[in-house]
Amino acid sequence: MRSKLAAAFVLCPALAGAAEARVDFARDVQPILQARCTRCHGAEQQRSQLRLDSRTGALRGGLSGKVVIPGDGPGSPLFQRITGVLQPSMPFEGPPLPAEEIARIKAWIEAGAPGAVDLEPPDKRHWAYRKPVRPDPPAVANAAWIRNPIDRFVLARLEREGLTPAPEANRETLIRRLSLDLVGLPPTLAEVDSFLADSSPDAGTCSGP
Repeated sequence: MRSKLAAAFVLCPALAGAAEARVDFARDVQPILQARCTRCHGAEQQRSQLRLDSRTGALRGGLSGKVVIPGDGPGSPLFQRITGVLQPSMPFEGPPLPAEEIARIKAWIEAGAPGAVDLEPPDKRHWAYRKPVRPDPPAVANAAWIRNPIDRFVLARLEREGLTPAPEANRETLIRRLSLDLVGLPPTLAEVDSFLADSSPDAGTCSGP
């Protein structure tokens, strides 16, 4: 039955053409695996240490190795299992997947096994998936106010809004802000006295790399 299904898939032009369509794991493949495969390969049970409830799990594979070879549908064990080419077939002890669902899985694999992030242009990705790039500090009018590169970004925005920086806080205020930020409590009298007595230019800063 499964070998006939595999042959029909290979010979059917409509299904073969589906492999060229733009596909996505979460939209096109995950619902299939969630409904038919996660009883044995999900969060609660992972036969052969294989999880198919996420793209990461599918790409990681299991005890027998990779089950998805991006770009190679027929050579991927997952595809071979759901078409009956490789035994035992999947879904285990269940009816075979419809040809249309097999076509979607094959198309996803042959497209490189993409996920939502992979299909987005690099400049449209969520910031967490972008490679950090150090920007050039912007030019400012009041360069004398700048003490470090971060100040340039702050001052550039203030100048753009027509604002000027607030006067520098006194040392009692600075030690109080620092203590509240770091430990959530106001500084002790001893800490205040120690800070006020430190006349070095970098008082209150952390040394080291």
